[in-house]
Amino acid sequence: MRKLLLLTALLTFSLHSFGQTNDDKQWFGSVGLNAINSQGSRSPVGEIGDWAINVPVSLAVEVGWTSGLSIEQAFTLNSFSKGDEIDNFELQDDYTYFSFDTHAKYYFGKHLFPSASWIDFYGNAGVGFFHIDNTNVSLNLGGGVLFWLNRRQTFGIRAQVIGKFALDHSDSGLDNNHYQTHIQAIFAL
Repeated sequence: MRKLLLLTALLTFSLHSFGQTNDDKQWFGSVGLNAINSQGSRSPVGEIGDWAINVPVSLAVEVGWTSGLSIEQAFTLNSFSKGDEIDNFELQDDYTYFSFDTHAKYYFGKHLFPSASWIDFYGNAGVGFFHIDNTNVSLNLGGGVLFWLNRRQTFGIRAQVIGKFALDHSDSGLDNNHYQTHIQAIFAL
């Protein structure tokens, strides 16, 4: 019941946030690939076999609120195949992974490199809902880099890593803490 209540609150917040329209806010969409690292450790890197990249779809919508601050709603889809390892356990079946994440993002690259308008760095934090075998709610923390490919900053490429810390990780089996890495094309809407 608690997970359902948290999911309802997350979706309500997300829909309310994106339902607020104002002409001075800039909207972006992104599409790309993701990889999931769930090897039962705190390290975001590992052997190539530890990563799930079977159906790596990643979509997001982002709206800028104030200078440097934005809100993002993301959806990701991936899968684990029979024989893959999750948390040092070999899977006996195929599993589909999907998640819905809401993040607040802060772009701080202009403070590091004020004259470089083609690159920006950001940190993000938020909440998510994900499913592998069961469902779980996560607290997310991450960051990334955005490379603008034009002067008007309407099209670019970004790479990010998000740590997803499951609220019920001790009782959730496969649905526990993991890292997700993304590479996406981002474009102005």
